[in-house]
Amino acid sequence: MPAMSSIPTRFDQPGHPPATITEYQGVRSLHLGTSWVQGAMRIAKPDNIELEYVQMMMMWLLFIDSPRHIVQLGLGSAALTKFSYRRIPTARVTVAELNPNVIAMCRAQFALPSNDERLDVREMNAMDFVLDTANHGTVDVLQVDLYDEEARGPVLDSPEFYQACYDTLADGGIMTTNVFGDFSNYDKNLQAMELVFDAVVWLPEVHDANIVVIAFKQAPVIDFSVLYERAGQIKKTLNLPAKAWVNGLKGWMLDQR
Repeated sequence: MPAMSSIPTRFDQPGHPPATITEYQGVRSLHLGTSWVQGAMRIAKPDNIELEYVQMMMMWLLFIDSPRHIVQLGLGSAALTKFSYRRIPTARVTVAELNPNVIAMCRAQFALPSNDERLDVREMNAMDFVLDTANHGTVDVLQVDLYDEEARGPVLDSPEFYQACYDTLADGGIMTTNVFGDFSNYDKNLQAMELVFDAVVWLPEVHDANIVVIAFKQAPVIDFSVLYERAGQIKKTLNLPAKAWVNGLKGWMLDQR
């Protein structure tokens, strides 16, 4: 393992926001040249998901047991990418990340593995990925977390973008997305998703007003006894707080009545 001093703590390729890090109480955070935290990793447990809202992005596990293809739009600190790659061996994991500084930082400081037959981290625009007809109907799980250095709202949030996300999903596919930023962004994004997806559900906000949304290509039949049983298995095998996700889904359904 190289000495810490030899590992870069800033990547600043021109044309993109710089990727920098801070560390506090054993947690390393990723920044894009501002104070906004773009992702975090507990240094002693690099393959775990540190932030609660990022854990919630995995709530598709309640509905899909063995995905074949997981796609991440926006790499962040690579928490979802690493977890999916390490802990879900049935899946290929593809990432679309526009900023080469983020990719370089994740490889240098956030334990992101090199590409192989199951992992494909691509430097590309997320919109280009979802518009590419070669990708349509090929994705079981789409995880979307697209923010720039200002973090005022998702970088891509139009009905056209969400339609393209829908198009990438295979039958039974699910998208989870993080909606954060100015208050007006919440309604704008939820309405755009509801125009396209068969069912859209959001959980109570956590961690500085991040709201995680789960969108279904086909609306599921929800049996809470089954979901709680699955949540127990997810907690046992992956150590994720899935019971809280089911509670959130249940609360959302009660609120809609």
